Amino acid sequence: MYAVRTGTKRNLAGIRAKGWGLLISAQGVLRDEGFTELGLDNGAWTTRNKKPFDAVKFRRALKLFGKRVRFVVVPDIVFGGKASLEFSLSWLSEVQGETERVLIPVQDDMEPADIEGLLGSKVGVFIGGGDDFKERSAGMWCALARSRGAWCHMGRVNAMRRIHIAMAAGCNSIDGSGASRFFKHQSRVHRAVSQTSLLVEPTE
Repeated sequence: MYAVRTGTKRNLAGIRAKGWGLLISAQGVLRDEGFTELGLDNGAWTTRNKKPFDAVKFRRALKLFGKRVRFVVVPDIVFGGKASLEFSLSWLSEVQGETERVLIPVQDDMEPADIEGLLGSKVGVFIGGGDDFKERSAGMWCALARSRGAWCHMGRVNAMRRIHIAMAAGCNSIDGSGASRFFKHQSRVHRAVSQTSLLVEPTE
């Protein structure tokens, strides 16, 4: 479980006590808050395509954290379908040069054939897209990732129902902002993750 970075000390303490990692947004505050288990998101979700992707901020974050994080989410276009994939692929080589593992975001209208030839131990899948696409296709993307020895992560996992869907599908990791914003939410998420993990065989 990765919690989206927050500056709230009480919430950070709770996240740390539960052994979760921290997901840093390249478009947000670039601090690791003392965590060693880190992921770096490109931050495209922050603006939802309302303004051009800020490549300068992303490159700055990549330089700061690329060598330390578990994964970097390659830049994408939120809800962008095949256009998002083209955008991600235009960044792929540059991002790979700065980090050990990259995740390619998959969006509505994308299919396994679009990325299967790219996947491996250093190139994985980030399940993005709309709510229906994310939940309906999770098993398919996780199965594809496993077949290639690749990491599979689902973004925006806050509700208990989605936690169960993601973990039952076989995601290696998930992230959410609920535990970062609401301290009381942390215990519910932790119980859901812990209970579900007893039923799911680890994929790494």
